[in-house]
Amino acid sequence: MDRLVKVLAMLLVPGMAYAQQQPTGAGGGLAALIPLVFMILIFYFLIIRPQQKRQKEHRNMLANLKKGDQVITQGGLIGIITGLTDSVVTLEVADNVKVKVQRAYIAGVINPSKEQQEDK
Repeated sequence: MDRLVKVLAMLLVPGMAYAQQQPTGAGGGLAALIPLVFMILIFYFLIIRPQQKRQKEHRNMLANLKKGDQVITQGGLIGIITGLTDSVVTLEVADNVKVKVQRAYIAGVINPSKEQQEDK
């Protein structure tokens, strides 16, 4: 009879069913953090770190620009550097055609192959 009363009480008051469960250990909260930390590490090594490396290489490339370098801009213009300031690069894209571009928009330095240099 006593057992029947307990079962009926659990059916009528759902909170009692939860109250009778054994409490979980304190490690439950710590165990929930392990996947989160693992995901953060994956994001760091697969996304953040390679992007920082590319940014560092781009900054070094921009710092080492000099007159006479052939470069390509992010917009696709190819030209030879004829003038440099801290923030502006002057490119000669054709004979007597000069374009000023912000230094940050230089995508890369083009190194012509030996065959192209011999043709000139």
